[in-house]
Amino acid sequence: MPGRTPRTTLDRLRTPGRFPGFLKTASICVLIAGLLSPLSQAAVAAEVTAANDYCGGQCSDILPPGENGNATLAQILLNQAFGTQPSHAEDQLGPYANLAKGYSTLTTDKINTFFNDASFGVPSDQVASTESPAGRSDVSIVRDKKTGVPHITGTTRYGTEFGAGYAAAEDRLWLMDVFRHVGRGQLTTFAGGAAGNQGLEQEFYRNAPYTEADLQAQIDNAVAGNGTRGQQALADANAYLAGVNAYIDASDSGRYFPGEYVLTGHKDSITNAGTIDHFKITDLVALASVIGSLFGSGGGGEVNNAVSLLAAQAKYGVAEGTRVWESFRERNDTEAVLTVHNGESFPYAVKPDDPQGEALPDAGSVTREPLVYDRTGSAATATAAAASSTAAATTLSSAKRGMSNALVVSGKSTASGHPIAVFGPQTGYFAPQLLMLQEIQGPGISARGASFAGLSMYVELGRGQDYAWSATTSGQDIIDTYAVELCQDDYHYLYHGTCTAMEKVEQKNAWTPTTADGTAAGSYTMRVYRTKYGPVEYRATVGGKKVAYTTLRSSYLHEADSIIGFQMLNDPDYVKSPGTFQSAVQHINFTFNWFYADSTHTAYYNSGDNPVRASGVDAEFPVWAQAAYEWKNWNPATNTADYTPASAHPNSIDQDYYISWNNKQAKDYATASWGDGSVHRGNLLDDRVKKLVAAGGVTRTALVKAMADAALADLRAEDVLPDLLKVVNSSTVTDSTAAAAVSKLQTWVTAGAKRTETSAGSKTYANADAIRILDAWWPLLVKAEFEPGLGSDLYTAFTGNLAIDESPSAAHGPTGAHAGSSFQYGWWSYVDKDIRAVLGESVSGPLAQKYCGGGSLSSCRDTLISTLKQAAGLTAAQVYPGDDLCAAGNQWCADSIVQRTLGGIKHGNISWQNRPTYQQVVEFTSHR
Repeated sequence: MPGRTPRTTLDRLRTPGRFPGFLKTASICVLIAGLLSPLSQAAVAAEVTAANDYCGGQCSDILPPGENGNATLAQILLNQAFGTQPSHAEDQLGPYANLAKGYSTLTTDKINTFFNDASFGVPSDQVASTESPAGRSDVSIVRDKKTGVPHITGTTRYGTEFGAGYAAAEDRLWLMDVFRHVGRGQLTTFAGGAAGNQGLEQEFYRNAPYTEADLQAQIDNAVAGNGTRGQQALADANAYLAGVNAYIDASDSGRYFPGEYVLTGHKDSITNAGTIDHFKITDLVALASVIGSLFGSGGGGEVNNAVSLLAAQAKYGVAEGTRVWESFRERNDTEAVLTVHNGESFPYAVKPDDPQGEALPDAGSVTREPLVYDRTGSAATATAAAASSTAAATTLSSAKRGMSNALVVSGKSTASGHPIAVFGPQTGYFAPQLLMLQEIQGPGISARGASFAGLSMYVELGRGQDYAWSATTSGQDIIDTYAVELCQDDYHYLYHGTCTAMEKVEQKNAWTPTTADGTAAGSYTMRVYRTKYGPVEYRATVGGKKVAYTTLRSSYLHEADSIIGFQMLNDPDYVKSPGTFQSAVQHINFTFNWFYADSTHTAYYNSGDNPVRASGVDAEFPVWAQAAYEWKNWNPATNTADYTPASAHPNSIDQDYYISWNNKQAKDYATASWGDGSVHRGNLLDDRVKKLVAAGGVTRTALVKAMADAALADLRAEDVLPDLLKVVNSSTVTDSTAAAAVSKLQTWVTAGAKRTETSAGSKTYANADAIRILDAWWPLLVKAEFEPGLGSDLYTAFTGNLAIDESPSAAHGPTGAHAGSSFQYGWWSYVDKDIRAVLGESVSGPLAQKYCGGGSLSSCRDTLISTLKQAAGLTAAQVYPGDDLCAAGNQWCADSIVQRTLGGIKHGNISWQNRPTYQQVVEFTSHR
């Protein structure tokens, strides 16, 4: 059932009616009149000469909704009252949205109708403004007329980074402030006690319960361990922060700071009383911990895995139950789509022949560790408790939410002979966006692209002078669960035979109502118990002994380490080839797939600190917290260990093509999430790119079309529905309701199985009835297909490991409903393998048993027809029940993408696409 978009404090700003009576329209007009004067800032045109740019005008990018993520109080009030948009707040949203219906007629000369020109520099007739931040003579910030992207050029390294910080604050100050508080678990105190805010800060505090000393130590260690590059990174960060703080001071004294500071009670709109706190270097680590947790932290879920394994063994016995469990786990499925598809093997986290040290819980003994204590006021309501429960489930789920995609084709198969790439991160949709665009040119830095707000001292995804790079979330397992045996009481544990006290870390938050968030006053304490093996996540018994299950990830206490890799990626004197690119991203400890293209070569590398586990340890399950089962050479004081060498990570240079949509990286390389089987959304890319490569003569236009076509595909309809219809049509369908449904579904499949409007802007899907039927049918058929054979307990346990569906209208992932990203996690591979087996077709790596109809084709057909009739009878209002944005039954709206408000500016929803938020299209024509 589609869920509601999670509400944060500032979602309350979506309509003027949310404001108290004194801020109704008439009063808004008066306020606006008095607030407009500080908005104008001097703009002096200046000609900017492009730096060394080898892309020949063939680099493009896009990042909706727009570059400008700051709005004064006057601009927010205008937006709320009349829908007025600040300059450059949403000028990239329309082109991004229009590709959904425009890609079919795309030509080379139309690419930049849907993307920005990502060439270096700004032509003189396109310069909108030039400024010297804080009056500095060693840096200038030029903004272009079309998008307002900052082009930062410095003559000194310090000035360059100062300018980057200043530009970041100009474009994202409020968002940066929100997320430094999220990273510290202090969002409610800063922005208000809305249930969504409570859930958000709780989700991240569980993963990274850091003290201020922890944050500083991570900086110190990253600098100390990286020689001159570490010292340079520290100097860059300090210069960046100086630029951020200079803008805070300037905007405060000039009274053009973000209006959210007024609406949340931090500033007074009349007297200007109040403060905006300066940023400090530990804020950068807090920000990094949020981004790393969301997109670059694969693993976990070992307790959930243990629970489902025990359920399987309880039903079938140990041997057969284990076999059934392994067939659903698909940890090394031979039918899975691969990024490195040349057959090369990269064994990691494979199933050991003789597992050692497993600490499986006693059946029924697992309880989740509480996080929130001492609730008062609005924190004690049922709504607040539900937000806490959702946050915990999201944090502890084994299905970590990775996103993003990449299509990269070698020059051997392109029309020009140069490689082509269409790639980008799929980071959800926010207003303002989490990412921001920029160009940075200075000593040792030459790049344009996207960076997470507040971490933009370097371009994190983008292009250099003659190369481009991007990433997708990889999800290999860098998180392990340890069972620490308790002693003395529930807050002491055995560490190498010594009874040791757990460390208690607390964050106390309180809030009062504000204009932005009327949530009544409340407070609570978040409390985490930390051990040398990481924070406590669950309690249980193992063989009757009381234990705490802890979670240890290799990037814990190392959120700042990746800065060196990003520094290298921006350095034109470092990255000059595929090999040097791979060397750079080896310094990134988060779990990502990295892709590269220049005028001659392509490359791929999987990053992350993959711990070397003790012999016999199965990464799928909890193990005892004993020396014999620890990571090799693990030091608990620094959380360092031996990591697998670079050569053991999936990597490649000049493969014929690469695709990635968070699928399996390579043969024998196990990922932590479930669902890497015969049907994965990566197939939507692989099938299309493989055809292009086979035909040869690939162009930028063709590769963009392939991406955009996959972005509208319903994975279930394209790759599973044809076999379901084979079963249904294995004999004549005589029931009129079922026959009509089959006809509609078949027509949709024949038309391409897309979720696309009848025409641009119609807000009505072509084949709408067929889409409604499949959306209703899928959960019904999965349950009817598998629950009778598995039994309700095991079926429920498996759905805890892997949700059955992830349709566009469902609430899923870190951003809830209306988030775009879809079809990453679901039971499509299970259905595919089972139905093919029932049809008598060859299945490599089949499920342990046949489930549909108990393996009988006729019984399976009866099951499918029965559930299809039930689905066909459900109305659109039942399938799409509506939410705060959409009326019940509005199918298009239920799927649509919303820029989730993190500030005071709201935007309209756009038609669904399953594509990167920030995206590049690149084809370099020459090389240095």
